[in-house]
Amino acid sequence: MAPGHVDVRVTRDADGTIRIAAGPDLRRVEAYGDVVAVGPDFTRAVLDVAGAVLTWPVLGEPGLPWAEVHDAGRAQQWVWALYGERVAGAVHDCAAGQDDVRVTTEVTVLAGAAARLGLCHWAGRWWPTSHQDGIPALEPGLLGLELAALTHHCQQLFDDEGDQPDDCAAELIEEHRAVIGPLIQWWRATPVPTDLARHLESVLRLVDDAADNAGLDGPALRHLRSSLDGRGPAAASADPGTLFARHGGYALAAGEPLDTGGRVIARGTGTNDWRRYPPGLVDATENAVSWTARALGARRRIEVEALADPGAPVTGTPLVAEVHVNGGGPHRVPLARRDDLWTGQSDLSPDLPAAVSAPRIEVGVLLPGFDPGPHSPGEADGHAGREAVRTLVRRRLVVATRPPAYGVSPHDSYAAPFLAETAATAIEEDY
Repeated sequence: MAPGHVDVRVTRDADGTIRIAAGPDLRRVEAYGDVVAVGPDFTRAVLDVAGAVLTWPVLGEPGLPWAEVHDAGRAQQWVWALYGERVAGAVHDCAAGQDDVRVTTEVTVLAGAAARLGLCHWAGRWWPTSHQDGIPALEPGLLGLELAALTHHCQQLFDDEGDQPDDCAAELIEEHRAVIGPLIQWWRATPVPTDLARHLESVLRLVDDAADNAGLDGPALRHLRSSLDGRGPAAASADPGTLFARHGGYALAAGEPLDTGGRVIARGTGTNDWRRYPPGLVDATENAVSWTARALGARRRIEVEALADPGAPVTGTPLVAEVHVNGGGPHRVPLARRDDLWTGQSDLSPDLPAAVSAPRIEVGVLLPGFDPGPHSPGEADGHAGREAVRTLVRRRLVVATRPPAYGVSPHDSYAAPFLAETAATAIEEDY
């Protein structure tokens, strides 16, 4: 096979779903049958596009995505640009009745841009912010505007049918208008022709074009247009650490301190499974969840603490701890935010009889209604995956302190740091 060429397999399921696997994913499909089942979901970037869902591994080189095509007619508008003409022909043949077609192709420009868009969505969902692990938070408005720019840059992947939640450029711009002014300041104060200046300008121009296409208007967008047209003085200086610093910090909530007392009969660390709650609630460190079981006469009580994310809401979030005693059914303990902790306690007397001297207790935190339930990968796989993700983001943050040359377009470079990553390295917080 010639250098730069990639093996691709296109198959058709009995229900008509067409699957595209390439490169490393092709080897996983042949080994496991379904690449999506390999590894925890927080190690994959996912993108919902016209007629299909695309998936990339975030650990390692992204290459061409795995695709699950449920509407081949709609997907054909982008398959040829993402995978090349041969793969588009194979999809057409499978849609017409063939079960298995193998071809070779090359990684396209759109493939690089789409992988970066998928990674940006992944960062918004799975970035493991942690004071304890030294991983700073990403400023959501800054990440949101770059996500809007990338979505517009990859607009070929979407159509007008309105069923693709990831085609959200206009909504993101509306949600994060307040960040446009600081982003302009950062750009106007960045020396040209540096790679960072080109990156900033590219994001701003794509945001402007996306807003114009969507018919958006307002003072922030008019200021953006005039700035891009060269009107107005350049900023003398603008430190992203100052422009985008988060000023929330920890605050007291309605939760009361734990009423400690009694004899400690067991204590331990719980499982911090990122999949069971939305981002921005719990510190992503592995030992964020801890618990203590106490005996108070004949009664048994469990006390749970979980490190809070600095941006977590002070009230109104029904976060709970799920407790299993000796393999029994779940017992849920409501948690309240106090300072930098989620805390809660509950009586366990029915589940933990007084005669049990060495109970086996398992504790995790979740948000009811969001929690997707049990997962197929074992906890050992989850732990290894979370540690691999921490290694990945630490490496990206190091790169963000000395960004590499992006080439023609930073949006096509998967490894290039996002603006939110670059800003995070400049924000002086206690990480």
